[in-house]
Amino acid sequence: MRTKRLIILLLPLIALMVIPLVQAATITACTFDKDTYNQGETGYITVTIYNDKESKIRVTELTATINYYYTNGNVYVQKFYTAATLPEEIQPGNSGNINIPFSLPTNIASGYTPIHVKAVTEIWNDESERWSWSEHPTYEPELYIESPYKQQSESQQMMIYLLGFASMVFAAATVFLFVLSRRATFVKQV
Repeated sequence: MRTKRLIILLLPLIALMVIPLVQAATITACTFDKDTYNQGETGYITVTIYNDKESKIRVTELTATINYYYTNGNVYVQKFYTAATLPEEIQPGNSGNINIPFSLPTNIASGYTPIHVKAVTEIWNDESERWSWSEHPTYEPELYIESPYKQQSESQQMMIYLLGFASMVFAAATVFLFVLSRRATFVKQV
């Protein structure tokens, strides 16, 4: 009984010694190719991964997951993968940029949508001369999806401005013609 308890207590410690917990990569930035997207558009995220260790690292997987909220209230999860050829190595003290293309559905709800970006990395071990697990850095930028009614609203606003301008021109022309006709009748009377 005592040996079972000892084994149960030592098992996590042995696991920590066998599996090194090394943080070698950090996602320092995620930038979109545009500030604003419309429903149904495509784009890409540029992910900057920094190697802050003394050994080289490699990115073996890079994904972006979006929890879509559709206009009818349903939730849909979609995962996008990088189109780059992986693994991609990053030397110590350097950064690497990798793009993740994505496409938005035509009925996605407008507003700010968080995107969960995740990289899976490995670090080179000089002693064993092999790659070992590193960690999975993450980042959550927000994607702005513009309302499809904004363009309609802007075009209606433009029509209102044009209508107002045309009304002012007609009012000015009416006043001008009225003053001109008064002068003409005044000149005839004199």
